[in-house]
This record gives sequence, structure tokens and C-alpha cells, in this order.
Amino acid sequence: MGTKVKENSTKISNETLLKAFELMSTAKAMAELYEENKEVTSKYVHATSRGHEAVQLALGLQLKKQDWVAPYYRDDSILLGIGMRPYDLMLQLLAKRDDPFSGGRTYYSHPSLNDDDKPKIPHQSSATGMQAIPTTGVAMGVQYKENRGIGEDWGDEKPVVVCSIGDAAMTEGEISEALQMAALKQFPILYFVQDNGWDISANAEETRAQNAAEYAAGFHGIEVRSIDGANFFECYETIEEVIDTIRKERRPFLIHANVPLLGHHTSGVRKEWYRDDLEEHATRDPYPRFRQQLLEHGIEEAELDKIEKSAIDLVAKDYEEALKAEDPTPEDLYTFDYAPTPITEEKGEREPAGKEKTVMVDAALFAIQEIMREHPEALLYGQDVGGRLGGVFREAATLAQKFGDDRVFNTPIQEAFIIGSTVGMAATGLKPFVEVQFADYIWPGLNQLFTELSRSYYLSNGKWPASAVLRVPIGAYGSGGPYHSSSVESVLTNIRGIKIAYPSTGADLKGLMKAAFHDPNPVVMLEHKGLYWSKIKGTEGAKTVEPSEDYVIPFGKGRIALEADSAKIESGDSLCIVTYGMGVYWSNTAAKQFKGQVEIVDLRTLVPLDEELVYERVRAHGKCLVVTEEPEKNTFAQAIAGMIQKNCFQQLDAPVDVIGSANMPAIPLNSTLESEMIPNADKVAKRIAEVLEY
Repeated sequence: MGTKVKENSTKISNETLLKAFELMSTAKAMAELYEENKEVTSKYVHATSRGHEAVQLALGLQLKKQDWVAPYYRDDSILLGIGMRPYDLMLQLLAKRDDPFSGGRTYYSHPSLNDDDKPKIPHQSSATGMQAIPTTGVAMGVQYKENRGIGEDWGDEKPVVVCSIGDAAMTEGEISEALQMAALKQFPILYFVQDNGWDISANAEETRAQNAAEYAAGFHGIEVRSIDGANFFECYETIEEVIDTIRKERRPFLIHANVPLLGHHTSGVRKEWYRDDLEEHATRDPYPRFRQQLLEHGIEEAELDKIEKSAIDLVAKDYEEALKAEDPTPEDLYTFDYAPTPITEEKGEREPAGKEKTVMVDAALFAIQEIMREHPEALLYGQDVGGRLGGVFREAATLAQKFGDDRVFNTPIQEAFIIGSTVGMAATGLKPFVEVQFADYIWPGLNQLFTELSRSYYLSNGKWPASAVLRVPIGAYGSGGPYHSSSVESVLTNIRGIKIAYPSTGADLKGLMKAAFHDPNPVVMLEHKGLYWSKIKGTEGAKTVEPSEDYVIPFGKGRIALEADSAKIESGDSLCIVTYGMGVYWSNTAAKQFKGQVEIVDLRTLVPLDEELVYERVRAHGKCLVVTEEPEKNTFAQAIAGMIQKNCFQQLDAPVDVIGSANMPAIPLNSTLESEMIPNADKVAKRIAEVLEY
């Protein structure tokens, strides 16, 4: 290692150049070993960095422990550059139990890392553009903590956030949302785009109107660099300049690197099946080019030969060791589904003496206000929640004035960013409240909710719980029509890894909002807009005395909203209604026609579900009606009915019934049609009578 690089030929140190060659040799040896042993290594799909090594190592070698990086599935050289061993990567290649990223749960080079001595890598999915929003959320979190003075002081070495993307993924719509916010807010982020000219079998001419550099130039405020990604010297010096600028000036950049693709798309999609440009790409191989450059700079060939041999030997040794490593056990499947929450029992005072009842929307406002006053890591953002309006339902009124425009702020109309950015914000230690304006608007953000937010804890093997609260006004009220009235809980309850609350009173909303904030898991708070002000006849019960500041309700604990007479229960002349949200009030009004015969279980949270309370009360009555605002068929309510039917079968005196909205595609605007579609007290009463008479 004593050979000197020629004076003044480069600013890059001799030590760095030799380290880069060592790791480039390692990456090449890994790719070749995987191909030689493809019968074993291709059991699980993988891709390698062959052709991309130079630019990846130029980046990885310059990242520091305070930085953040989101590598994508072809980025094993970045991982080598930040200090990972080939053995570490091979444990994931072979889906071994000690895979440091996911415990054998996800593909090769799908990293998540939270080591003290390395850049942080929050969980990300299969990284074809979806990583841009969560990673931009990291940059937003870094900026927020710096501006509020609540982050670690790194002096002149402030953290840089790097989002690595293939150029083909730049056509994804969600990329636009990330770039828009980075440009608008000037986040300290580098979008690191590697362009090899291919998607899978579709090439650039078929799929892109422009390359990533040309595209990003349209976002004012993002500075762009284009480089030859196969030239280590050019890559290193450009990345050094860009990273130094981001550390000092805290603004976004995009680097577009042209690179050859020398390996297969993945082990399952082989290059010889469809490509006719393999010879041309081979002429741009960064490995022999870098080796020749090092020779020209005065490094002896014998030294390079020694480094190459050592790399090949290390890779072979690590591979043999990885083959012998333990596989996951069946029991490992069940770890890290939810991070443990500190809120396990109801605490605080639910009905403090001497207070007047308040509307439900204010209960939510007061809960968040108390949280933000006590916790500087809490913030709120979404569409129209800022100081001018405070939300379309005024549910965030006065918060911006009290806590500042940097803690309560508007976003563009981009639900994917609103939801997906919470992954990155949570990774930096923040606790975001975000809002989707209506349940109907959640669909553009569903990709991020399902793929990124809900899976972060499980697929990172417990390293990255994603604590966030997503507020979603829901339900039909006041002729909202087909785009402001939907119920979406059946879709949401099929997303594993999130929790879902659906409170029906102000006290429950406040207690669950507090519990949601302290929960390390993502929470969706469904808030029926028809209950916000109790303007609908029969919903007066949604108004409650505001609970004390320390009041919390654990998730998974329902309540008895209406008790039946014990005599009616004993005589078999009663039934149990299981419901939530507006269903509580339809049921309560309907129950007045059946004095003492109806008991109402208000679920309060849909995930987790209080199965114990439901089964206990249904068994006591022997008859059950499930009331929902969703259409009856193929819904969460029918799933509950099925669970009850199975678990309470021997105690049932009638089939479990379900009542919900008419099975139509959308809720019409006209008030007569809306009324015809959704349940009401009279419809519920009719169904109660049918079940009781069975």
C-alpha cells in the first residue's frame, strides 16, 4: 500500500483510491461468484452492481455516520462503500436468519440499517421510485430538527440525505411529488440517479421523453450534475463537491450518472434473453478503466494484482461462511409485527367535574394542542391545515398561530407524499400528525401506506418502527357526493402493520389520539365528519366533557355504548349490536323502539379489535347485528360477522346479520339518493326486529 500517486494528478488520496479498487474488486468478485454458483444463489432473486461500481463507491466512501442513504436493489457497492462485509450482504442473498437488514425477509440489497458507526438506512421497499418520498421525508425531518434546534449539532459536517434511484424509476409519478417538495422547501438531499439505459426489457427510447437531469431541471431550486458514472475520478470529485455544498448550504441536488449494465437485470431476468447492446456496454466497464487509470497514476501492477486476489479470496471465504449460516425458524415469522406500545390501559380522568360538553372536532384539536405543547418532536402537516384555514373542517384551527408555520404547515395536493414522508420523519425521531382531507383522497397515498409505512417495522426486523398518525375524515354527511363521502375501512383493515381507530365520541377521540401519538406504530385515525359538530339529529352523544390532559385509551378496547336490561338478556329477548362510528347513533336511536332489548358494543378501534368483548357480549345475548356505513358485501363488517359466527356458534340463536349501505359504486350527490343509500335509524330498527323475531 506504499505506492504513491503522482503529485498533483488528483485531489483524491492514495488511500482512498486503493480502498476504492479493493471494493471494486470485491464487488466484481461477488458478481462473478454469484453467477458461477447461480444454481444456489438464484434461489432468491438478486441483482448486482456490475457496471455501476465506480459511481456507487465514489458515493459510499464519502458518506459519514450522521448521513442517511436509501440504496436501491442494484446498490451492493454502496453498501460495501459504507463498511458492510460481503458476508453481511450474502446473508441477505441467501435469506439467512442473521441477515443484518431483514432477518431473511426481503431480497438482496434491500437494506435497512441502524448502526451507530454507519450512515442510516431506513426501510424501503423494492425501490423503483417509491423510495423517493420516504427518503425526502428523512430530509424534511433533518431540516425540521435543525431549524427547531432539537437535533444533534454536527457543526460543519451536517447530515446529507441520499436517495439512490435508477433512471427508469424517474418516470414514476411519486418522484415528482418528492422533487416538488425538495425544491419548494430546499431540503438537504441528493437524488443519486444511475442511468444504464434500461428498465427491464424496455429501453430508454421506449420509455422516457427525457433523462433524469433534463427532467429535474424543471424543478426550480434543484441543482443538477451529469457525469460519466464509469469514471471513478470524475464521479468522486463531483460527488465530493456536491456533498460539501449540501453540508454547507442545505439545498437539494441531483446527480445523473451514465453507467453500463454489465450484469443481468436480475438473476431471474437474464441479459442474453433480450439485449443486443452487450458488447457496447462492455466497452464502458468501469473496472478495467479504473485499473488502467491507477497504473497511469503510478500504482504498481503487482499491488493491484495482490488486491484483486485478496478480494477474490475474501469473497469465496465469506460465501462459504454464509452458506453455513442458520436459516430462520418458523417461529421467526411472528416477530416484529407491531412494536410494543406503552399505552396498555385506560388512564386519566374521562369526565372531569365542572366542565361543559364539547364537540368532537374540538376534542381532537385540544388533544393535538396538548401534545404539541409538551413534545417539540410533534408536528402537523397536510392540505389546508395551515394558518389561513386550519383544515377544511377547522380541525386544526389556531394550531399554526400557536406553534408556528414550521410545525403546522400546508403541503401541495400530493397524498402520496403526505403519507409516505412520515416514514422518513419517524426515522429521524419525529412524531408527525398528517391529514388526508377526505377518505376518498386516500387512494393516491395507498401505495406508500401499504408498501412503505405499514411494513417498515416488520421488514427491517424491528429496526425502524414508523410512528405516525394519519387523520382521515370519513363518511357521508351533508350531500358530499361521490368524492367526499366514502367509507374505506375494509381496504385499510386489510393492510397489516397499521393500527386503525374509529372513535364515535369526543372523549374517545381525544384518548385515542393521545394513545396514537405515543404508539410506535403507524395509526390511521378515522374521524366521521358527520359527528364532528353533532349537528345530525341523534348524534348529540358524540359531544362529551373533555377528558383530562393525561387521558389515554389503549387500542383494542371497545366500550358498551348502551346496556340492555338483564331481565331481557336472561329471557332471551335481546340482541347485541356490534358497530362503530355513525353506526353507534343509528343503533342508539333505533334501540329506543326496543326498550331494554338492545346492547351496543362500540368497537372504538378496528385494528386491533376487541374480540374478547365482542364474543363475551354476543354469547350473553345469543343474537347479533353488525352495523356499518360501508356496503354490506365483502367488507370489514362481514368479516366481523364471520368471526362471531365461528367463535360464538354454540351460543347463537340466530344467524349473525349485517346491515350497511346499498351495494352501489359511489354515494350520489343528491340528498334523496344519499339517504336511500346509507343506513339510518329506521333501517337499523327494521333489521333489529327481524333478528329478534328469528
